[in-house]
Amino acid sequence: MAEKLYYTMGEVAEMLCVSQTLLRFWEKQFDIIKPHKNKKGNRLFSPDDVRNLKIIYHLVKERGMTLAGAGKQLRAGRGGVERDMEIAERLSAIRALLVEVRNELYGDGVLVDDGVVEEDVVFGRAEVIEEVTEVSVPTQGYVEQTLF
Repeated sequence: MAEKLYYTMGEVAEMLCVSQTLLRFWEKQFDIIKPHKNKKGNRLFSPDDVRNLKIIYHLVKERGMTLAGAGKQLRAGRGGVERDMEIAERLSAIRALLVEVRNELYGDGVLVDDGVVEEDVVFGRAEVIEEVTEVSVPTQGYVEQTLF
């Protein structure tokens, strides 16, 4: 999404995949969230507010911290948390790439219970077409890495 001066509550909720109610709740719980309000009372979040909400989301939803623990972490400093978030985002992108590669190798089937599953769209059933438990991929030199 392009950098804007302000994001509406709906846009921010969509970015984070959370409800607007949760955003209002976090606004009350964390002092660092200070959205501007227009004449109608609609909340408008600055890019800094969005970054702070992403940090809160990471701490609470991804790392499983309590709200009190997340608040304490934010007061202690955001540098380490932002680094952790960046690493988590990179790992998610790598995982998505690996899933894409796996799907290219095995077609549209998905890997379930150590087997490649091919879905029958017409009858809505799935069957194991090939057992796969481990895949080794040669890397630089003679070292092999196990993907599964």
